[in-house]
Amino acid sequence: MKMNIAEIARAVDAQNNVEQWAEIEVSGVAFDSRKLQAGNLFVPLAGARDGHEFVQTAFDNGASATLWAADHDFADDGHPRIVVADPLQALHKLGQYYLRKINPIVVAVSGSNGKTTTKDMIASILSTQMNVTKTHANFNNAIGVPVTLLNMEANTEAVVVEMGMSHFGELDELSKLVTPDIAVLTMIGEAHIEFFGTRDRIADAKMEITHGLREDGTFVYNGDEPLLRERSAALKQVKKTFGRQLNNDIYATSVEQSDHDIRFKVNLWPDQEFTIPMIGEYNVNNALAAMMVGDLLHVTPEHLQKGLADLQVTANRAEWLAGSQGEKILSDVYNSNPTAVREVLQTLNELPETGRRIIVLGDMLELGEASQKLHAGLADAIDHDHFQKVFLVGNEMKALREQLLATGYPADDLQLFTTVEETQLITQLHKTIQAGDIVLLKGSHGIHLEKVLQALKAK
Repeated sequence: MKMNIAEIARAVDAQNNVEQWAEIEVSGVAFDSRKLQAGNLFVPLAGARDGHEFVQTAFDNGASATLWAADHDFADDGHPRIVVADPLQALHKLGQYYLRKINPIVVAVSGSNGKTTTKDMIASILSTQMNVTKTHANFNNAIGVPVTLLNMEANTEAVVVEMGMSHFGELDELSKLVTPDIAVLTMIGEAHIEFFGTRDRIADAKMEITHGLREDGTFVYNGDEPLLRERSAALKQVKKTFGRQLNNDIYATSVEQSDHDIRFKVNLWPDQEFTIPMIGEYNVNNALAAMMVGDLLHVTPEHLQKGLADLQVTANRAEWLAGSQGEKILSDVYNSNPTAVREVLQTLNELPETGRRIIVLGDMLELGEASQKLHAGLADAIDHDHFQKVFLVGNEMKALREQLLATGYPADDLQLFTTVEETQLITQLHKTIQAGDIVLLKGSHGIHLEKVLQALKAK
């Protein structure tokens, strides 16, 4: 983003006269004064502390200007301030203004599982034929989405925006902010069931991604999910489905998996083979969603192949890493829910490996009153023949431990720790792991299994 202060002031409905700073140029935005780059516009947001407390630090670090809430007093120190009613809403206005100015194709992506991987796949496919911007890391909320928009280069032809949500109304706001040309829903799972109570209500909330969909836009969704088929029936926009069932617009006709990639064919291009450098058959669905988006935007089959083969995924999403004791680590430590855990356990179970399989599972958060039942329910996916050692982390995992013991899993091979900070967890893992083992790390981000990963990784 490159704009002068006068243009920004008009875009955000500034309440003060900025004439004296009108020609000062701003490049980019930042809401963390520590990570701000010279020339940025600082956006002071409300959090654990009021962002206005860090405005001086932002200017010390090279900020060109700052937004400033009208209900906050300030001494005139000569620094450019753009006074607005609400800095967050001003950030949204500025993001939307810049989006309309650049006018790229907008692809919005959400879903209970797979949205980050699908976002990465879509961006990789589209990048074979156009200039693309995508959501960085997990910048998928009310702050991250406008920041993604404002990080677009002026030559951006397509922007792929990941959208997260935990309550009703969040996707509605984000969808109306970006007005997507294509909206994608990967699946409906149990994520955030604490707030919604049922999968039906989760589906209702996820369908909010269509609220800003353009009249001539397209809704791409998982056709294997009855809840989405039911809810999409009333949409006037074009609908395209992906999935494993034969009644979808795009589906896989064959799938082969190795310990480092997946090769598959699809109905639309039966003579072509596609490869993704990931494991987990569930990732085929994510690839199908991305391929449908590519097809809608006239990406050739050859470029679909290249985009998937050259895929670079966001960190901590099912990636293979080398361990310090010669083990192979499958790290998937960003988020977790029952569906995702079952999928990765099944994948691990099917890999043609000869070493022991050791799993480290952290609590699955935001499951509400159903948490103990859902944790305990994972026991039928874990047996000693396939998973020789189990390490559980978190209070909610007590329910899984009890159920595993009840079903006969050997107590000597099953350990429970309250937090990753317990020194015995790392110590026991180091004592247990041998060269040739496969170690799975899977848990919600709040459990911080990335600390365990850092302790196990090869230097």
